[in-house]
Amino acid sequence: MSLADDAVEARAQGWRTLAALHARIEDRLQRALERDHELSVSEYTVLDVLARQDGFHLRMNQLANAVVLSQSATTRLVTRLEDRGLLSRYLCPTDRRGIYTEVTVAGRELLDEARPTHDATLSAALAEAEELPELAPLVGALGSLAFAKQ
Repeated sequence: MSLADDAVEARAQGWRTLAALHARIEDRLQRALERDHELSVSEYTVLDVLARQDGFHLRMNQLANAVVLSQSATTRLVTRLEDRGLLSRYLCPTDRRGIYTEVTVAGRELLDEARPTHDATLSAALAEAEELPELAPLVGALGSLAFAKQ
């Protein structure tokens, strides 16, 4: 194997390790959020992203980018949350082509209830992953990223 092949394999192995960590965490979060709050990880993420915005709203295309979903998947997700009374949509008053999605009071209340579950589950999943030698470096890197932003 050449040095170039070694570099490609190292990147591929790194990606597989990252994907494994993500899958472990997302599975734990999904089970906890569904069990305790009847929310999927994607639904929680949408509520969380919107709740962190000034005015608690974003345009649909901004929301799709923020939650890393396609436009159609975001629309379906927003529709489900809207049907539950957790989000609302309205036309942009200055640009009738733009549609805003806004978290409702009920959505913020559910998010406030779900956040401790999310945070505790995330912490537990990361602590568990840190015990595995193949995942520990990634967990450490995540921790250093959090401190670097402060």
